[in-house]
Amino acid sequence: MANIASAKKRALQDVVKRQRNLARKSAIKTAVKKVIVALEKGDVSSAQSLLKDAEAQISRAAGKRVLDKNTASRKVGRLAKKVAAAKRSAE
Repeated sequence: MANIASAKKRALQDVVKRQRNLARKSAIKTAVKKVIVALEKGDVSSAQSLLKDAEAQISRAAGKRVLDKNTASRKVGRLAKKVAAAKRSAE
């Protein structure tokens, strides 16, 4: 454990940031899962609205550097591709 006051403070800040980042990642996984479940049920309109929410959360995480910007872009792209394919097959 750190002995210097500034090092103690940094250690506490790291714990808080780690918990916050884990919460953000968990929220992203939940949002993505909701979109996929909606697609499996065949509810394309619901999946489109859920996609907007998932995309917003992923972009927010990329802005906070929880996710790399390319990782965020890849996740959004793959999810949007699935929704678009489901929309085409539903029509």
